[in-house]
Amino acid sequence: METYFHSVTLDENKCMGCTNCIKRCPTEAIRVRKGKARIINERCIDCGECIRVCPYHAKKAITDPFDSIYSYKYKIAIPAPSIYGQFKPSFSRNQILNTLKAIGFDYVYEVAKAAEVVSFATREIIKKDGFKKPLISSACPAVVRLIQVRFPNLIDNILKLESPMEVAAKLVKSEVVNKGYALPDEIGVFFITPCAAKATSVKAPYEKERSNVDGVISMKDIYIKMLNALDRPEETDILDKAGYEGIRWAGPGGESTALETDKFLAVDGIHNVITILEEIESDRLEDIDFVEALACTGGCLGGPLTVVNPYVARKRLRKHVIEAKEKSMPKTFQEKYDSDLVWTSDIKYRPVMKLDEDIIKAMKKLETLERINKELPGLDCGACGAPSCRALAEDIVRGIANETDCIFKLREKVRELAIQMAELEAKMPPVLDREKGKR
Repeated sequence: METYFHSVTLDENKCMGCTNCIKRCPTEAIRVRKGKARIINERCIDCGECIRVCPYHAKKAITDPFDSIYSYKYKIAIPAPSIYGQFKPSFSRNQILNTLKAIGFDYVYEVAKAAEVVSFATREIIKKDGFKKPLISSACPAVVRLIQVRFPNLIDNILKLESPMEVAAKLVKSEVVNKGYALPDEIGVFFITPCAAKATSVKAPYEKERSNVDGVISMKDIYIKMLNALDRPEETDILDKAGYEGIRWAGPGGESTALETDKFLAVDGIHNVITILEEIESDRLEDIDFVEALACTGGCLGGPLTVVNPYVARKRLRKHVIEAKEKSMPKTFQEKYDSDLVWTSDIKYRPVMKLDEDIIKAMKKLETLERINKELPGLDCGACGAPSCRALAEDIVRGIANETDCIFKLREKVRELAIQMAELEAKMPPVLDREKGKR
């Protein structure tokens, strides 16, 4: 089976074998075996839900270390708009952006600016009315991976436009080269990310061969450096050029409200997203042209690699949105880059749920799975190390678990053995089995 890079990994030394992660994983990609969690790579969509819920911080995201920027002669930062919500409202957007230059970057370009380009392109697609409804935003890579794994019938509904991150990287590289600041092979573009899924989409892009982004740095890793730099009052450059439409992308509904239509639905939180995707798949979602689906609760402001509580961050972001009302991107600039946003390749269904390559064998295994599932208690307690009784039944059919992994089935087996032992203990060997009073 085809594999791809995963940014979400496990630190076994910190894992205590609790079941928090297996109960929250939206694709049942985690099992607990021998007292440690195990991630099934084929199922993982790098949503970061396990990072969020692990009380022992055993799940972590692989991102690039800050020092990796020095591998390039000309270092560019493209921060996600959610970064503005990480700092106190007393700091201006321009101050926040200038700190990135203060800590080592040569150039800064707002992803929020590229988000406006994507919004414009999306509006044009919706106006043409020749698309499969509803369109599902492709901005969240975890949602796209989820559709690949669990909702293959909805692949054609995905909006096949590059993400603001990719557009920003493409635009800023062109801008820097045109200004004569650096040659293409001297440039390193680094995305400042609020989530693990973006790191995966850079290392293993699903919509093209290679990402425009050269590295991904976690907001958590860069936050202290930026906070220290904010103490310096220097604002040498005007960097806050994005309009409010792009900044709003950081929170739920930000992408949708820029589309000039009320036929949209915005949903955040991976389990809520699954519910809506089920509605779409069952054709129960009416009069909706566009669905903005974000894996993290609170949108990108609630990403597992952010620092501030998403509700606090949303309040802080509101101030920047208000201030940016007069800085919307000129329409001519948007139209200029509308043509090359479409994906260069199609994403494919990743059938990780199938039981066997042979359809006949798969059907027989499914019958066995259903029978085993009916015999299990149906409590979904997680004590077996699987997230549900059905997941355990699937593991048994796949040959990676036993029926006695279920504590209730184990007790039944022990009880049966105890009864058999008692019956055996009462029996006498034939040579000693004599009736009383007889010689």
